[in-house]
Amino acid sequence: MARTLVLGGGFGGIAAAVRLRELRPDDEVVLVDQGDRFLMGFRKNAGIAGTGDMLEGSRPLAALDRHGIRVVRATVTSIDPGGRVAEVAGERIEADALLVALGVDLHPEAVPGLAEYGINAYDPGHVPAAAAALAAAQDGRVVIGIFGAPYRCPPAPYELALLLRDARPELDLTVFTPQPMSLPVLGKAGCEVVEGLLGLRRVAFRPNAAAEHVEDRRVVLEGGDHVPFDVLLAVPPHRCPQVAVEAGLAEPGGWVRVDPATLETGVEGVWAVGDCVAIPLATGQPLPKAGVFAEREGIVVAERIAARLEGREPTATFDGEGLCWLEVGGGEARAVRGRFLAPGGPDIELTPASASLLEDKARYERDRLEAWFGPS
Repeated sequence: MARTLVLGGGFGGIAAAVRLRELRPDDEVVLVDQGDRFLMGFRKNAGIAGTGDMLEGSRPLAALDRHGIRVVRATVTSIDPGGRVAEVAGERIEADALLVALGVDLHPEAVPGLAEYGINAYDPGHVPAAAAALAAAQDGRVVIGIFGAPYRCPPAPYELALLLRDARPELDLTVFTPQPMSLPVLGKAGCEVVEGLLGLRRVAFRPNAAAEHVEDRRVVLEGGDHVPFDVLLAVPPHRCPQVAVEAGLAEPGGWVRVDPATLETGVEGVWAVGDCVAIPLATGQPLPKAGVFAEREGIVVAERIAARLEGREPTATFDGEGLCWLEVGGGEARAVRGRFLAPGGPDIELTPASASLLEDKARYERDRLEAWFGPS
C-alpha cells in the first residue's frame, strides 16, 4: 500500500485527494491543513455585502473521511522534498508521493498601516468586521484596495464593488489597483468592458495606484497622491508560504516552480498545484490564481501519481482551460473563460451578463461540496 501526502486543504488539495482515492482505493491518502473547514472563496464577498451566508459555502474537512482520506489538522513546519517528508506538529510523515497545495499567505503587515487601518477582505475571519464597518458607514467613502499582484481570484474586488453598489446605492465606492488595468489577462478591450461597467455603476476606478502606506482615513500612494476612505476593504499582499521557500521549492519573493503541463516540481515524486505555484502564460503574465484551475490541476496530479505508482507512463496533462465568474449585481454574472495557456497567448472571452451564468456559479458550488463532503 502506497501513501500520498497532500499538504493543503483547498480546491487543489481536496480534488487531488478525492480523485486519488477513486483511482487507488487501497492506498493511504493523508491531507494536512491548519484549518478545520473548507470554504468556497467567493462566499466572502456575499458575506461582506450581505447578499448571502458565507457559512453555506463551508464544510468541515473531517467529512473527507467518507472517501477514506485521513485529515490531519496541523501546521506544516518543514518539507523535505527529496525525501518526500513533511514535519507536521512534531510528527514526521513520509510518503511515496507528495503534493504541495499550500495556497498563499496574506501579509497586510507588508504595507505600513494597513493592518491597523484596513480590513482584510480576503480573510474569512475578518468578514464579520467588514460587514459591521459597512453597516456603520451609512453614506461614507468605501475603498476596495488591491495592495499587490498577483492575488487570488482577480475579478473578486470588482465583483465586491458591484455587489456593494446593488446592496448600498448610497455609498461612495472606489477600487484601486497597482496594475495598469483592471484584469490584465483580458487585454485592453476586455478591461475597457469591466471598467466601463464600473463607471456605469458609479464605482470610481484608479489603475496604476501602488500604495506606499496607510494612514487614518487615507491610503498614501507612491508619488504622494492619496485615496481617502471611511472604510478600507483590502486585498493584502500575497506571498508563497515560507515553508515552501525554505524547502527550496520557491525562490524568496517568488512562487513554487512547476512544469505547466505536469505540475511536477523537478523533484522526483513531488508535485505542486494551486495558488502557491506560478504558471506563466505566453504573454508572460501568470495564470490567474483561482479555485477552478487548482481543482483541474489537482485532478491531473492525482492521475499522474496513480500512473506512477502503478508503473505506467503518466499521460494526464493540465491544459489551462477554465473560467472565473464575475457577479455584476442584479442577479446576473459574467464569465472570464477560455484557453489561458494557448501557445499564441491566452484565448479568452468576457461573456455577456446573464442569470444563467450566476446559476452556473451556484451549481458549481453545490456540485463540489456534495461530491467532496456529502449532502449538507
